[in-house]
Amino acid sequence: MTLEEIKATVDAGNRVHWINSGYVVTRDDLGQYLITFARNGSAIGLTSRDGTLLNGEPHEFFIEESAEDCHEVF
Repeated sequence: MTLEEIKATVDAGNRVHWINSGYVVTRDDLGQYLITFARNGSAIGLTSRDGTLLNGEPHEFFIEESAEDCHEVF
């Protein structure tokens, strides 16, 4: 996902994860986008300080599937 796609997805109210479901991209009350580790609340910025480079590779970010999108195969 590109930086713009990540931000738009988070702003639309969808969950974006980085690497695995334990890391969630959020937007705080100041408008900062953060990568937060859900188990302990530790967070880093989504981008470098100048806002140009993702703190992670674009292919490592993904949108959480809703329960409606998940189908079990028997």
